[in-house]
Amino acid sequence: MRPLTILGACVQLLLVIGCGGSAPTVRRDNLVHLYGRNASQLRLHARVHHTTPEQGTVYFKLRTSDLLYKSDGSGGPFRAMVRVSYEAYSDWNARNLLDSASTLVSDQSLATDEDKELIGSLALRKDTPARFVLKVRAHDLHRDTESAVVIKVDRDPRTSSQYFLPVASGKGLPLFDDHLAGEQEVRVRCDRFTGQLLQGRYFRGNDELPAPVFTSAATKHAEPDPDSTFHVTVDDDGTFRMRLDHTGTYHLRADSAAGFALFVLDKAYPYVDEGRDLLKPLRYITSQQEYERMMKAADPRQAVERFWLDAAGERERARQAIRTYYSRVENANRHFTSDVEGWRTDRGLVHIIFGTPTTIYKSDLSETWIYGEENNLMSLTFTFVKRQRTVTDNDLVLNRDPMYKSAWYRNVESWRNGRVHQN
Repeated sequence: MRPLTILGACVQLLLVIGCGGSAPTVRRDNLVHLYGRNASQLRLHARVHHTTPEQGTVYFKLRTSDLLYKSDGSGGPFRAMVRVSYEAYSDWNARNLLDSASTLVSDQSLATDEDKELIGSLALRKDTPARFVLKVRAHDLHRDTESAVVIKVDRDPRTSSQYFLPVASGKGLPLFDDHLAGEQEVRVRCDRFTGQLLQGRYFRGNDELPAPVFTSAATKHAEPDPDSTFHVTVDDDGTFRMRLDHTGTYHLRADSAAGFALFVLDKAYPYVDEGRDLLKPLRYITSQQEYERMMKAADPRQAVERFWLDAAGERERARQAIRTYYSRVENANRHFTSDVEGWRTDRGLVHIIFGTPTTIYKSDLSETWIYGEENNLMSLTFTFVKRQRTVTDNDLVLNRDPMYKSAWYRNVESWRNGRVHQN
């Protein structure tokens, strides 16, 4: 793990809180930057944790390698300046702010090429509603780049998973992803349930892939029965530890509370670097016979390289296609993973084949992706609807349509010819 820098030590915090004001609705913001466009310039991670219904905290994480460090010319250390802020709205359509806050992150270093994590927090006001929408922003003041994360905040312990916070061993710093790479022991903070017995359910993973965007294939809606059950007791310090020995989903809850889930994925997650990991996403653009032939190859990685070289016709073009295709696979893993890797979800499928949309609109229960100009009949529009599940709230299902068929085959054929195609 790379070294951690805790805000408040070598990073200064200046907090400003205010209410009121007017702003565009979150729902009508173009949120395309959330899923990749310019995201590599400034990676922002954020999550909310409640210790009580009245007390909540927004944790955020930045990477120093994304920030621009400048010298004042005096020969002293280089300094980065980032403003992290949030805006709270009553719902996705609200225009009036419930609350806002910001903090100025100032980090200094003797080198400009360090890669550390900067972790800090902002307190939520006690008088905000039980449920609201939070937009967290980070703005690198030296580079003038910005990133944002949108979070649905829920203070109700009967429905919210935000009373659970996985933390790193030792320093107790928050983890920003409930999806873990490989089997490991994890510590979880949940002060609300101190001394209580939590009921646990374990679900094995599956290898299913989503159907093409134009098919009428039925999507499974019923959650499977757990493969096993277990119990965990929350210690007097409000934390518990558990050993996650198998890939799959571990869901915990107290009585009738909504609960919290941890997902154990392949040890390389979110990356794909093993031969068979590189091969599996190719199923979207290969025939069944091609795919089975490569699966049986003695060296899957070599079979993958041969596929791309044959498709592109020459080595440099093949390299470019490989870089783009698998960067989309990894980006899908970072953003769309639910109880399966992100590349195996409906949003992951569309992202890999069609690329990053021109426009993304989000609401509480859906997302709309537009490729091309809005309201243009030649543009492609995909709508994803959230599936209500107990173990994850990041499972969105595509409204499939036979009208997508020609666009699907056009893009697949482009990939099969080694051409990087954006919508």
